[in-house]
Amino acid sequence: MAEIDQSGGGKKGGKKRSKKASTKIDMTPMVDLGFLLITFFMLTTTLSKPVTMQLNMPDKTDTKETSPVKLSETLTVIPDEKGIYYYQGIPTEAGTKLEKTNYSKDGIRAVLFDFKKRIGNNFTIVIKPSKGAKYKNIVDFLDECAITDNKRYAILEIDPDTEALIKRSGL
Repeated sequence: MAEIDQSGGGKKGGKKRSKKASTKIDMTPMVDLGFLLITFFMLTTTLSKPVTMQLNMPDKTDTKETSPVKLSETLTVIPDEKGIYYYQGIPTEAGTKLEKTNYSKDGIRAVLFDFKKRIGNNFTIVIKPSKGAKYKNIVDFLDECAITDNKRYAILEIDPDTEALIKRSGL
């Protein structure tokens, strides 16, 4: 453990000096204790579990007809890296107005709450990510759906009519 050196230094003649004691500390038990503590804490710590969002997908083998969704109860959302576009209606009709907002609480979240207040809980969100959308943009929008408690949404590929609507609007 610890060891004290009692030798008085050199063996020269002459003046007699007082003996100096030098100490040495053996650090081996301290290192062992450190590794034991590290091992203990590694084995007793609970690791964080990944948090995932549940996404229900239809069964591909199911050939049943589904009930049609009313156009007045549908909001089409186009996530993009520059912002988020949304419209209600058919993109080829002249009266369809495309609007742009952002991913903040005053942006798309306010739009979803407003739409929910006007239509009710039974509205469907059609998500059509643009070609410039990142994975993060879609996840951010799905998070907004979870925050606003919207459970009816569908993810589709963007169609040429919707792309043409974006180009026409100039946003």
